[in-house]
Amino acid sequence: MPELRLNVITRDWVIMATERAKRPEEFVSLERTSLLPRLAYESGCPFCPGNESQTLKECLRLGDTGKWRVRVVPNKFPALNEEGQRIRTARGIFRSMNAVGFHEVIIEHPRHNTTTALLDQREIVDILSVYRQRYSEIKEDQRIEAIIIYKNHGESAGTSLVHPHSQLAATPVVPFQFRGRIAEAVRYFDEHGGCIFCRMVREELDLKERIIFESDHFAAFIPYAALSPFHTWIFPRRHASSFDEITDVELQDFALAVKTVLARLYHGLHNPDYNYSIRSIPTHDGNTDYFHWYLTIIPRVTKTAGFEYGSGMFINTALPEESAAFLRSVTIPE
Repeated sequence: MPELRLNVITRDWVIMATERAKRPEEFVSLERTSLLPRLAYESGCPFCPGNESQTLKECLRLGDTGKWRVRVVPNKFPALNEEGQRIRTARGIFRSMNAVGFHEVIIEHPRHNTTTALLDQREIVDILSVYRQRYSEIKEDQRIEAIIIYKNHGESAGTSLVHPHSQLAATPVVPFQFRGRIAEAVRYFDEHGGCIFCRMVREELDLKERIIFESDHFAAFIPYAALSPFHTWIFPRRHASSFDEITDVELQDFALAVKTVLARLYHGLHNPDYNYSIRSIPTHDGNTDYFHWYLTIIPRVTKTAGFEYGSGMFINTALPEESAAFLRSVTIPE
């Protein structure tokens, strides 16, 4: 019989469609016969080495001029403009504001034919350290209220360029979804005197039914009420509200967690499209007792349809416990 599960962090009710649930291996796409581009360099790619003049002026670079490891550049078609001030306007009930902020591209590796799942831990540390540095620098801008770091991998996840990259967007308002989750976290803290995120991590680690990876500093698991198949969260075990509070030691461990989860998805599901994003506290809120930053990964192995759009509820056709067991069983080649 189908079951409804409540995600206590997002307050989403999710229908676990047990009667039409698929086995985890049924989400492997046989159409993805070519996992990656064949060429390590593509002459027409603006992110490949030697084509640096095709991007806007760098914000940050790791490595030498002739042999860089990671580059950060402004998005050529930004959703937000770095110039200007926050100016609100109103006409009756209608509200608007200048779209000031930052929209940057993190070019993750010189090689065109790779992906995060195949990088070594040191290379992922480079990417995450760049995330942290740009987060810390942009956070100082008083116009900015929220910073979203995200990656679109694959066409169905919204990417338009194959070369491995991720993005950072800094907005002059706090998105409504942020507000909703913070409100729930505050409510739980007021009632129970603790962090709901910390409690969830502890209970998932105790049960171990949905754990994919655990280490001294991080835990990765598929939530009890995951919105979609293989939806995964990676949490720091130490309570911290803002991503830029991550220490150098934790950064190394975080890189291992990210690599392990993405590699298991890559090899287990044949390189699925996915989105990931780092969820962190609004920039002016500082460290709190109630909010806990984390990374969420959403493999695009199913499609959102009319029921989801019409109700705001999700139907998950994969049991989180079975999905987690499947990913734990995946062997990552040396």
